[in-house]
Amino acid sequence: MEDPDAAGAGGEASPAHGAADRARALAAWVPGPATVMEQLERERARWFVWLPVAFGTGIAIYFALPSEPALWTTLAVPAIALGLVLSARGASLAYVAGLALLVMSLGFAAAKTRTEAARAPVLQHELRYADVEGVVELIEPRPTRGERLTLRVISIRGLAADRQPKRIRIRAMRKTKGLRPGDTIRLRATLRPPAGPAMPGGYDFARTAWFQGLGATGFSLAPATIVTRPAEGVHSLIREAREHLERARHAIGERIRAAVPGETGAIAVSLITGERGGITEPTNDAYRDSGLVHILSISGLHMVIMAGFVFTFARIVFAAFPSIALRYPTKKWAAAAALLGAVSYLLISGASIATVRAALMIAIMFVAVMLDRQALAMRNVALAALLVLVVLPESLLDAGFQMSFAAVVSLIAAYEAVRERTDRQTSGGWLRPVAFFLGGIVLSTVIASISVAPFGVYHFHRSQQYALIANLIAVPICNLVIMPSALLTLIVMPLGLEAWPLALMAKGIDVMTATAYWVASLPGAIVHIGAIPEVSFALMVFGGLWLLLWQTRWRALGLVAIGAGILTAGGAERPDVLAGRGGALVAVRGNDGRYAVIGSRAGNYELTRWLERDGDGRPAREALRAKGALCDGAGCLIETRGLRIAVARHASATDEDCRNADILIGGPRRPKGCTRPRAVLDRWALRDDGTHAIFLAKPSDDNAAQIARIESVTQRRGARPWTERPEQRVAGSTRGERARQTEPGADAVPNTGAPEPAAPVHDDDDQ
Repeated sequence: MEDPDAAGAGGEASPAHGAADRARALAAWVPGPATVMEQLERERARWFVWLPVAFGTGIAIYFALPSEPALWTTLAVPAIALGLVLSARGASLAYVAGLALLVMSLGFAAAKTRTEAARAPVLQHELRYADVEGVVELIEPRPTRGERLTLRVISIRGLAADRQPKRIRIRAMRKTKGLRPGDTIRLRATLRPPAGPAMPGGYDFARTAWFQGLGATGFSLAPATIVTRPAEGVHSLIREAREHLERARHAIGERIRAAVPGETGAIAVSLITGERGGITEPTNDAYRDSGLVHILSISGLHMVIMAGFVFTFARIVFAAFPSIALRYPTKKWAAAAALLGAVSYLLISGASIATVRAALMIAIMFVAVMLDRQALAMRNVALAALLVLVVLPESLLDAGFQMSFAAVVSLIAAYEAVRERTDRQTSGGWLRPVAFFLGGIVLSTVIASISVAPFGVYHFHRSQQYALIANLIAVPICNLVIMPSALLTLIVMPLGLEAWPLALMAKGIDVMTATAYWVASLPGAIVHIGAIPEVSFALMVFGGLWLLLWQTRWRALGLVAIGAGILTAGGAERPDVLAGRGGALVAVRGNDGRYAVIGSRAGNYELTRWLERDGDGRPAREALRAKGALCDGAGCLIETRGLRIAVARHASATDEDCRNADILIGGPRRPKGCTRPRAVLDRWALRDDGTHAIFLAKPSDDNAAQIARIESVTQRRGARPWTERPEQRVAGSTRGERARQTEPGADAVPNTGAPEPAAPVHDDDDQ
């Protein structure tokens, strides 16, 4: 009898046999739970560094929710995760999954707790010419005129005590002579709620203001009046300390500006005290477009230089006394001195979130030195990130947090790889340390630039093509000239000798600024990139973490995730029509793929944000001059993809717009008998719910495009504490529901007779 197996071997394989082979091949590529757990066991030493990743994932889930979660959810999920961990036997995949879920739930709970702890009254409507009395917490000079004041509110006439914001920020167009932090002032200002996003999915300043305790922003045309400060109790000792510190920072800034006038002095102030208000917008743009803007913001670079110089100087001083150096642990003493210097610089620089992060990482590093542990280690970075997220969960959403830790993690991973190679190489003589120093500058610049690139594209929609050139010139100047001069300035300032080191610091700043302007002016220095999908960004971030945090060969799988994120980055859906500012600003995508804009320069902030997210490098004033709309005193008419869009300016155009327009923007609510328009975005809906984005679907034939959906800022933000506007709730919903896509013939919503709310105002100075 013929052996079927032998026959199969000598001829063609049977279908069943081929399927079994394919199943075995697939199993070889897709590891089972036992294989995954075995790989995780090999990486057990790296489990700790994934704690901030899991904790941050829980925070991200909290902020991504469309509505505020109930307190019982915050308590129930950690309990469930803890039960899974306790029920798992030994080191199993279920144990690891339960542990990850537990840490994620703790991150979720930390974000919820922080939100409730930050809860404070927020102004609900614009308040014009309000009489305000408050204590000055912060004074920020402006480059053009006036100053920006942050006040702790004592009283606002016309508002009940329980509805008064605890803290407000006011742009005073005229300076108050002799004003210092801690002074009590009175002024008359126009106040408004913190601004929401300029478009659906945009940056939400109101959320940032919620966690900063800012309940209102505004402006004052007249200088403030300094009044006698009321007596306060013992509970204000911390406030007193903060105010004395702010006065010291303010005095340092004034002395720097006196010694180095102009914008060079303003940059020197920003590098020492963290105050960037005196830097003009063109210079900010030059630093941003050249890839040097990170130097203007006090962060890890500055903290490392400052603390590193203190550490090095202390070691040199101790080494000069052999009787001390040979008997005592002078390296630990130097680390303690550097730690004290880092904390002092943190306080003088204003203790912003970015500076706190940097100081925390520096502190962990020097504590490791004092404990005879390795200073530069991934565990130290993970511990710093975890501590920041526990105390300030909202910092996860901050671009500075993301970019700084991305750069540090990348540099530490590269340092670990280089250290393994250099430890095996002992030759090289005196050239080795020199090559290591110069190569380190180049390599660290390249690595940091690559690691922060996805974050720059996601948040700022631009890529600096010559950042490497700019950093190779500016960073050594900053390391060797500018920051050491800044440290010497702080040391000799009590003696009145700050002019000499500031003169040297000014020379370095001038060279750095010239470099920024030169690089920013090079052809193709900036590539504008439109908004990328959040899924693509998440894939790139996760892939980068997988590549950098693991140590065995399976880390290479992170490249797959990064590649998938890059491949899908161009798939973001872009709105075809944007309507904001009560209908006063409308952008319609033309045949050339760019927006044609109807509006005035009053909407420059919103329009700039719209263009950035669209990947359009035109300045707002150029987009406003774009042709394509027919306008008269009653309104404008513009077409896109076969649809007629009418932008109303006067009620007299309502009848004509109802007969001819497919989309009606900025007019009254849909009148009875107005059947032609497929959608009506009335001025009340646009003012209550912010900018509306209209997405059009491709037509199936030669007819006009169809409206796929309409999305407003309010719909995208969801119902969160920082989005609450009680007076906008009508029968449990917002007025913005009137702006939904309506079918022809739909009746108008009756007018309630309520006063028309003021249009939301965005201002770069607010943010």
